[in-house]
Amino acid sequence: MNTKKVLMGVLGFLIIGIIVYLVYFLLTDDNTIDVSTEPAKNYLDATYTIDERKVKLTKGISTEEIPNSSAVISTRYFGNEIKHDLDGDGREDVVFLLTQNGGGTGTFYYVVGALNKADGYIGGEGLFLGDRIAPQTTEISQNPKTPNVIVVNYAERKAGESFSVQPSVGKSIWILLDPKTMQFGEVAQNFEGEADPARMKLNMQTWTWINTTYNDGKIVAPAKTKAFTLIFKNVATFSATTDCNGVGGEYMVTGNKIILGKMISTLMYCEGSQEGEFTKELGQVDSYHFTSKGELVFDLKFDSGVMVFK
Repeated sequence: MNTKKVLMGVLGFLIIGIIVYLVYFLLTDDNTIDVSTEPAKNYLDATYTIDERKVKLTKGISTEEIPNSSAVISTRYFGNEIKHDLDGDGREDVVFLLTQNGGGTGTFYYVVGALNKADGYIGGEGLFLGDRIAPQTTEISQNPKTPNVIVVNYAERKAGESFSVQPSVGKSIWILLDPKTMQFGEVAQNFEGEADPARMKLNMQTWTWINTTYNDGKIVAPAKTKAFTLIFKNVATFSATTDCNGVGGEYMVTGNKIILGKMISTLMYCEGSQEGEFTKELGQVDSYHFTSKGELVFDLKFDSGVMVFK
């Protein structure tokens, strides 16, 4: 065997390996610009991480071609946003929902956050909520012990149900954004200080209508926040405010069953008012219960939906 030829062959392989390594190192060097660290003037133009992929939004939309396919991955701003100072720097940050569709029938929902820094918005990592769910509300926890906890409320399907069935099971996920990693972590929902449903009563406070979710996926929410309120009095009467008139009526409770009836209202006309739909829903109330989030939930007749107050 020619030892010289063997040595030359080994040396050649080593040189090729070194060249490949150097090329890889130059292309993946830490000095390479990472678009995820570039702040954006608007959170709808920031970069977010969805399933370990960087997604750069432009006016709330991103489209990316799928290799070897005519389909595209479409990522879009859905809404349900809240603004809150999540990192204690005095600036309002933002949390909202995104949807993503890869050309199939699925529509995947994610909650994302963006920190409002001095030079722009920095997007974080999306937290997957589910496929073809029915989002309801996103809010900040009212518990003073957890001021930055975000509560995402949505409806999903029962276990084993087909995607052709409308979501009907209410779910809440409590999450906290880590400003250092820009990732959401889930928070236990039974921490001390939340409402105790066993101690809550109808006449304990003024209730504000949040939304009504029907089992067909339709969601009705007040256009004017805090305009629709409900007060239960000790003498089996109730009063309500709407975006137009005042409403009064009687109620009767048997166990958790409740009937709201004999409603009358002032007669002022307001164009575009939601008062008619609001009072119609009150007339469809069949039963009620309270939640650990301090909510009063009315179950509508025939299991057609739920009406949520807080």
